[in-house]
Amino acid sequence: MTNKHIRNRQLSDFSTDKRVLFVIGIAVPVAIAAMFAGMLLLQLIRLCTNLAYFGRFSFEESQLGSVSLGLWSVGIPVVGSLLIGLIARYGSEKIRGHGIPEAIEAILLGRSRLDAKVAVLKPLSSAIAIGTGGPFGAEGPIIMTGGAIGSLIAQALPVSDNERKTLLVAGAAAGMTTVFGTPIAAIMLAVELLLFEWSPRSFIPVVVAATVAELGRSLMGMGGPLFPFDGTMMTSLPGFAGWIAIGIAAGLLSGVLTQLVYACEDGFQRLPIHWMWWPMIGGLVVGIGGLVDPRALGVGYENISAMLDGQMLGVAAIMLLLVKAIIWSVALGSGTSGGVLAPLLIMGGALGAALAGWLPDASPGFWALLAMAAMMGGTMRAPLTATFFAVELTGNVHALLPLIVACVTAHAMTVLLMKRSILTEKIARRGHHIVREYRVDPFELTHVRDVMTAQVVSVPAAMTLRAAVRFLTAPDTRHPSFPVVDEQGQVLGIVDPPSVLAWRRAGEHRDQTLEQLLRGKKITLAYPDEYLAGLVDKLVHANVAHLPVVSRTDGSLVGYIGWKDLMRVRQRLNSETHDRTALMGRKGRSGR
Repeated sequence: MTNKHIRNRQLSDFSTDKRVLFVIGIAVPVAIAAMFAGMLLLQLIRLCTNLAYFGRFSFEESQLGSVSLGLWSVGIPVVGSLLIGLIARYGSEKIRGHGIPEAIEAILLGRSRLDAKVAVLKPLSSAIAIGTGGPFGAEGPIIMTGGAIGSLIAQALPVSDNERKTLLVAGAAAGMTTVFGTPIAAIMLAVELLLFEWSPRSFIPVVVAATVAELGRSLMGMGGPLFPFDGTMMTSLPGFAGWIAIGIAAGLLSGVLTQLVYACEDGFQRLPIHWMWWPMIGGLVVGIGGLVDPRALGVGYENISAMLDGQMLGVAAIMLLLVKAIIWSVALGSGTSGGVLAPLLIMGGALGAALAGWLPDASPGFWALLAMAAMMGGTMRAPLTATFFAVELTGNVHALLPLIVACVTAHAMTVLLMKRSILTEKIARRGHHIVREYRVDPFELTHVRDVMTAQVVSVPAAMTLRAAVRFLTAPDTRHPSFPVVDEQGQVLGIVDPPSVLAWRRAGEHRDQTLEQLLRGKKITLAYPDEYLAGLVDKLVHANVAHLPVVSRTDGSLVGYIGWKDLMRVRQRLNSETHDRTALMGRKGRSGR
């Protein structure tokens, strides 16, 4: 950071500047490219499904749940998984998994860089996986693909790491919007999962990208809710209890599914064969599951429609839930390519449909809808995304309150029961800890005067270099550096062991005064009323550990601040979190 940037640091609600207009301009072509990638992915899935199960070259929608499959069908997922293993080993290993953890990892650890192989191979491998019966959704792959497009475009331009991250996420949001027609949910997904910040510089371009994708989607005749549903229920105390019950049930199932996925992954890790062959084993389990219940194969959007229409209840819903959970967990644990969102909706909906008979009366499909959203919100730990996703998928704004109650309840359950989500566990297993709590930087709220040392020991400018050496090396000297003050009380600089050593190496005479040695030297000062965020910039730019604090009115020394003083902010933050005191009436005992 330059001196100009430090001087021009202005106090405002946001740090966003006109540069965001440039990023918005780039977000538009990113969104268009991601939109076409999303449409291509959907067409590839249909083509692979028709080729694999019906032997025809067609892009028409086909429903595997209504087809009677023979023993021959068990081999279809196996062959598809073999192709995915080959693509992963000889193309790019980054296509393995469901896409969102890989996008998060690229954002936080890889400077938001994704290569062209991912943009091409991820949708291809996912289309093969889903088209050959894999129980996955298209959202994870298109998030990865759209993100790769945004990253590639950004890598060709002179942008910062933050701007590259914004364009990556903009591509991901546009891709998700294209597949599901849920721009608000895509924006919330960016905020809750991908951006790791809440600021206009990133939020505005993502909104623009999602809007452009939805506009293009509508112009191509793809507008309207994917699963129209107008069911609701009267708000009542029993109904409210039912919303919470669905959230609890979905939260518990979320935990079970997360543990099941990673238990399967651990099992594959112990196999004495190369990981390229693991998807074939997962494909075999998928094929057998398809014989038990063909509805569990593929994306399974028709299952969502059936549950919302109230056509799937009881035993049928339980069977779908069990088969889908098993084959999805095993296949995902094997390292194949596919998304988690659609399977979570189906398994959550099946849970709601199975429990509907024990819950208060509501429109057919209402409890399935709540459980779908709650399952997504709890498993992905993104309750706002799940809530708006359900609203946009169905076009039913009247279910907004029940949805948010169920999603937040499921979210609370998983947060309390598990340290990590199904998304962050994979990253943690690679040795990286992810924090998903967003807070205002305390350095932006704390003044220098709040943490500085007010009782300052200074040295006179008339002190000689010889005397300074004796003073710094004296046994009773407690600090390594001291401000140098002249007779008028003005700070001339700082004396410390490194500066003394530099003067001696330069051949300066020991009888020279500190005022002579510091004459013409540039000094960086701090002020009591400035915020620590600006102070940190000064410390880094000046490459020093301490700064004198002077009055803005007369320049007199009023304090001294260093990196140890900054640690008090962390201590205060911990105190605000853990110390408990009653402020009204009798004060309670403070403690953890």
